[in-house]
Amino acid sequence: MVLPDDVERALGAHAGIDRIELAGSRASGRASRQSDWDFIVVTADFTEIRDAMPRLVVPLRPVVAQWDRLSRTWCYMLILAGPIKVDLIFGQPHAALPPWHPSASTLRGIDDHFWDWTLWLQSKQAAGKQGLVEAELGKLHEHLLGPLGVMPAPATLELAVAGYRAARNQWERRLGIRIPRTAEETVIQAIDP
Repeated sequence: MVLPDDVERALGAHAGIDRIELAGSRASGRASRQSDWDFIVVTADFTEIRDAMPRLVVPLRPVVAQWDRLSRTWCYMLILAGPIKVDLIFGQPHAALPPWHPSASTLRGIDDHFWDWTLWLQSKQAAGKQGLVEAELGKLHEHLLGPLGVMPAPATLELAVAGYRAARNQWERRLGIRIPRTAEETVIQAIDP
């Protein structure tokens, strides 16, 4: 995988995408090895591109690919092998969705969202941004961990992971399902020493 060229090739294959720009710490030269890759995606036909995104990112072989539920603008979030977090950011406004509600149809999305959030938080923790990590752990609890029954709100990322795993396993038993562990197995490499 060669970023950002692979992202530009995959998305640039669609005629409706006008421009793809590297942004954030990667663009400014402030990135660490764990930093995510942010791309601004410019399009005149967002609706068409929004519907095409799952197909457009297939060449990148994402482990996770989903729309961010909480961003102020539309953002397609990817986890690639490595693990590597990629955010494809559009300028169109996005209204935050309510907290997750666990069910047989949402548990896989919850799992993908948790591990994406965890990978992002790990990079912030590694960068020494403890205030941001603490604030985001509260938000993670409100939108994802709390609805799963994790109490109290975790004080550390490690406690969030432990609480999430236990709650997810209980929900799987309750619902009679088992979701794949691919996202967890990919992200946990960045967390476990």
